[in-house]
Amino acid sequence: MNEMRPIRAKSGTNQEGASAHNRRVMIDALRLNGQLSRADLARATALTKQAVSNIIEELEGDGLVASLAVVRKGRGQPSTPYRLVPEGAFAIGLQIDRHVTRTIAVDLVGTVLARGEVNLPAGGPERGTEIILSLIDRTRRELVRVAPQSRDRLVGLGVAMPGPFGIDTDPDDPWMMALWQRFPLSETLASGTGLDVRLQNDAAAAATAEKMVGAAHGFEQAICIYLGYGLGAGLILDGELYRGANGNAGEIGMILTRPRGGTEDQRAPLEHRASIASLCKILELDPADPDLYRHLDDMAAASDGRVADWIADAAYELRGAVQILETTFDPQTIVLCGGMPPGLARRLIDAIHPLLPSIAERRMRSAPRLQLGLTNPWAVAIGAAAEPISRTFDPRFSAILKTRTPGPS
Repeated sequence: MNEMRPIRAKSGTNQEGASAHNRRVMIDALRLNGQLSRADLARATALTKQAVSNIIEELEGDGLVASLAVVRKGRGQPSTPYRLVPEGAFAIGLQIDRHVTRTIAVDLVGTVLARGEVNLPAGGPERGTEIILSLIDRTRRELVRVAPQSRDRLVGLGVAMPGPFGIDTDPDDPWMMALWQRFPLSETLASGTGLDVRLQNDAAAAATAEKMVGAAHGFEQAICIYLGYGLGAGLILDGELYRGANGNAGEIGMILTRPRGGTEDQRAPLEHRASIASLCKILELDPADPDLYRHLDDMAAASDGRVADWIADAAYELRGAVQILETTFDPQTIVLCGGMPPGLARRLIDAIHPLLPSIAERRMRSAPRLQLGLTNPWAVAIGAAAEPISRTFDPRFSAILKTRTPGPS
């Protein structure tokens, strides 16, 4: 007998009315494992061979899956492997941050085909949306140039920006993007692009990128702490991104803390002490400077005393946050990622260790409690681009229940 290789896949359902879910299951299995035969797919997804055959024929007809050369192994029946067609679907991801906006266009398997970046002017969305729509248009034209099929196979626009959404905030608070959060952004972008638009917070998008191509790949239970201009966490629970009732799950930057030895009246949001914005304030750097990453990397490498003090304070705060997240969610691992230079990220994660005792401290661990993830400034845009494809093709229980997970609008 031929040895059965392990295949990573979610289970389908043979109940009636679940064809949308099963299509997503098949797409996800092929994305995770590469080429698979019909027998492989049936075994991994718990679908009947007839159900797999029917779905494969549908996916081939839709241009999402293609067959490869027949494989003959030993005395067994020859099998035909199938793979995803990269040109089967395309999506655009948009990141909006305090001072910059980025776009990325990807195909069905996540290959980046086009990207763009511009600084955002002051004044909020009234001025910024025009610049964003122009950037999206340039990205779409570049995508069509390199992949003409995308003209008819663009499944949507995923948007990521800092939260929280739907709460009352001071419009003059430099830590918040109150004007953007109150603006009908999804509707404006949908009207201006003609695309289906969904909005999520930047930490959730970063977690999606980690799940696709980063340190959270292969984990069903993982938390990604995203340290950018602000601070947040993306929660991957049971293999899916948990958003919360209003799309604000994981807003750990809003947790009130006080400095070491501080008094009760010194309490402030966690991100005021552990974020790129807090570091820029200490170093008197302009967060809108296009060379900010280089300046931060140089100062970290030069062992600037102010950087060392910030690392010590941020590590103290994050050490406690890790322990709370482990105790609350019992993840397989926690990933520290974000828009910070790699050198600074490594110094910070080293300073967070040793971790505080928690329920995650077990002898038989197969993954570290805390590990470093992507420090790519484009990771949020990549995660945002994955959302339209994920929504269209990935398996979710909501596909069977015919419900939509509540989220920001």
